[in-house]
Amino acid sequence: MHVSLDTMVDTLKAAAESSRLRILALLSRGDLTVSDLTEILGQSQPRVSRHLKLLLEAGLIGRYQEGSWAFFRLSDADSSRGFVMGLVSGIRGADPQVERDLERLASVKRKRQDRAVEYFSVNAASWDHIRSLHVPDRAVEAAMLKLVGKRPFQSMLDLGTGTGRLLEIFSPLYRRGVGIDMSREMLTVARANLDKAGVSNAQVRQGDIFAPPVERDAFDLVTIHQVLHYLDDPARAIREAARLLRPAGRLVIVDFAPHALEFLRDEHAHMRLGFSDRQIADWFEEAGLDLEDAQEFEPRGGNEARLTVKLWLGRDRRLLIADPSNDKRQIRETA
Repeated sequence: MHVSLDTMVDTLKAAAESSRLRILALLSRGDLTVSDLTEILGQSQPRVSRHLKLLLEAGLIGRYQEGSWAFFRLSDADSSRGFVMGLVSGIRGADPQVERDLERLASVKRKRQDRAVEYFSVNAASWDHIRSLHVPDRAVEAAMLKLVGKRPFQSMLDLGTGTGRLLEIFSPLYRRGVGIDMSREMLTVARANLDKAGVSNAQVRQGDIFAPPVERDAFDLVTIHQVLHYLDDPARAIREAARLLRPAGRLVIVDFAPHALEFLRDEHAHMRLGFSDRQIADWFEEAGLDLEDAQEFEPRGGNEARLTVKLWLGRDRRLLIADPSNDKRQIRETA
């Protein structure tokens, strides 16, 4: 992407100030609120807000709302993000002031961890009960990793990200990861988990799975892990996920096969008691996806009150091809 000389000068002016460079260095480590930055930088909120406004106007950072909180992040644009990462890579670990900022950042992240532990302690019994009914999560995660393969890709979106686990396990493969969840409590857990795992190339945001706050045609991989059974309209969620895929992008869904455990509906807010291959295939067809693979994970033990986990892989039918006449990329419909 090429920019004009004036635009580049404005961008450099926005970044060429010590406090703003410190902010960029901090945001390169993860999303932060104004309160977080005020605490870390030791500056007044109006002053920090002014710096953020200038960085926003220069397109170097982005902002999103989460309830009454406003979070700031590095820009989603690859060119801007690459520019910032190039700038901050030269000052990390080389400046005492930045080192102190990173120490205070670690304190902010410890507070997130404490909130996450508190939330888990309240909800752990419920989650553990459901987990005991099906194959261990690690077995499914291993299958997902094998299915996606080892080839790096540009971007991943995890819809209903929960604890952020999928963003963590796929982080070596993508350049940019985004997780969406409606629950602020779960986002606190996800941020704490990603911080603990040292994942700096992913961010999580509050948003509706039916109207995610991200751009369309932008993701190579979209995942929906154990979310569909909570939704009143799973087909709509799949259609929306398909719109977010780049040409030839992949959608991976993990959920339960059809079952008759009514207590999950009554006690755990499950709206759907599993999904058949036929249902998923039909919904993929409606969304313009091809069902490429379906895998099944039988529960351990012979107890009838068990859940079979299913994994489905769909692929966008469009191909992204090179036009030799002008070397521009075009989308070709192959359906």
